[in-house]
Amino acid sequence: MAAVSERGATRAVHSGWIIAAAVLGSGIVFLDGTIVTIALPRMGADLPTSILGVLEGQAYITSGYLAVLAALLILAGALADRYGRRRIFAIGLFAFGVVSALCGLAPTMELEVVFRLLQGAAGALLVPGSLSIITASFTGTERGRAFGIWAAATSALTVLGPVIGGILVDTLSWRIAFLINVPLVAIGLYATLRHVPESRNEAVSGRLDWLGSAVIAVAVGGISFGLIRGQQAEWKDPIAFVALAAGVVAGLLLPFLMLKRRDPLIPPALFRRRNFTVINLSTFLIYGALYVTQSFQSLFLQGVLGYTALAAALVGLPIGVMLTLGSTRAGALAARIGPRRFLVGGPVVMGIGQLWWARVPATSQPWMLQPGQPASYLPPVSVLVDVMPAILLFGVGITLVVAPLTTTLMNSVPLGNAGLGSAINNSISRIGQPLIMAVLFIAISATFYSAIQSRVPGLDTNAPEVRARIQPLNPPAPEVPPDQREAIRQASTDAYHLAMLVCAVLLLGGAAVNGLGLRGVSESESAAAVDAPGGAPA
Repeated sequence: MAAVSERGATRAVHSGWIIAAAVLGSGIVFLDGTIVTIALPRMGADLPTSILGVLEGQAYITSGYLAVLAALLILAGALADRYGRRRIFAIGLFAFGVVSALCGLAPTMELEVVFRLLQGAAGALLVPGSLSIITASFTGTERGRAFGIWAAATSALTVLGPVIGGILVDTLSWRIAFLINVPLVAIGLYATLRHVPESRNEAVSGRLDWLGSAVIAVAVGGISFGLIRGQQAEWKDPIAFVALAAGVVAGLLLPFLMLKRRDPLIPPALFRRRNFTVINLSTFLIYGALYVTQSFQSLFLQGVLGYTALAAALVGLPIGVMLTLGSTRAGALAARIGPRRFLVGGPVVMGIGQLWWARVPATSQPWMLQPGQPASYLPPVSVLVDVMPAILLFGVGITLVVAPLTTTLMNSVPLGNAGLGSAINNSISRIGQPLIMAVLFIAISATFYSAIQSRVPGLDTNAPEVRARIQPLNPPAPEVPPDQREAIRQASTDAYHLAMLVCAVLLLGGAAVNGLGLRGVSESESAAAVDAPGGAPA
């Protein structure tokens, strides 16, 4: 009995280190995006430039990083399945640590951009690897619980990262936003090399599809960069259109390559697996709505209702807390009783939260939380009535979704394609988010300026000088007359209500896709599917 207990304790220790490695690997990639955004103003003021302008350099530090990361995800997932998930993950960790140090020591804006692009390439080796390592290391209900812990820990890093990063950037230097990765990478490397077992697709044969890899990189990277850059430049930068056109052409070519090539990078058989196709479609809808919500919520609270930045951040904090505390339980329950009810109920609850946002009036009293003024720490009743119900509903819903969706995704592909399956899902999410955002922003802008035109008939909302002073979800410029301010505030509220209604439709669509499309799989059938070799349906 003692020997059995000792073996169980040893396995638990290894399991903990495996999850820690996966969390650190994916966490530093997510964390880096948020902390670096906070550090951008300091970087622009501190780094000298010779070729790029300050704003252009700052834009490439964010959009370039995200585009390279998205472009190489699928290749990275395939490399992990073919050459070993632990090996590729460890290489990614080491490279991410080295390039993070170079980013933290960069002497010019141009070198910062170059190092940042390399950091995106290293990050691509980590994102699909973290989930495929968990898939290969756990089975049954243990896998669901592991994904729950991964979701909870990653959420905690995402929530606390910007706060800690902001403090470090303010008190030390913007360079700490990159240098903080180095000790995290060291811990991750130790956990990976010491405790993570190696796994790969033993059934793989033939050469790697480098042509397919290049076409996929252009398709995903071009579309992602074009959409992100286009929004940043308000669709005035021709580079965004060139990138978008190249991405679309490559995307149209991709299905023909998948069907014609002998060993395509993405086996078409993967999409004949019903649950895999369904969960990717629902990911596109659900995470697209999540991205829009995250992008617009703070703008609405601060730019329209008048919340302070600190108050807007605190209002959104319960979502991260619920994710951190509830994801492990949701993942374990979904593994035991099945994920469908979570993946239907969760988006429905999130959608109800969005519908609550769509009733918040422009006259809702703001929370003017000001440090050093004790009375301002008490939120007005409007926060509890107008805002918090929407926040809490959305938080409960997303907590029900994240771990079960991840578990369902990874159970829907053969173990041999775990890295590739994770990478495809991540790529779909990263294309869907800016695509939905771009389309919705066009609708929001049209609604906003139309609403202003109806309330202030003499104002030419098509004039460039007017649009420079008046923009949706932003406070008007100081020179805007007082009699127009209320009309602008109401127009922004109308535009925000439209965005939340569209998000509710997307979320309800995701729930419907999961409810109608997901096929129930017993634990034994799930194990058989996961253990099936190659890309053929089990």
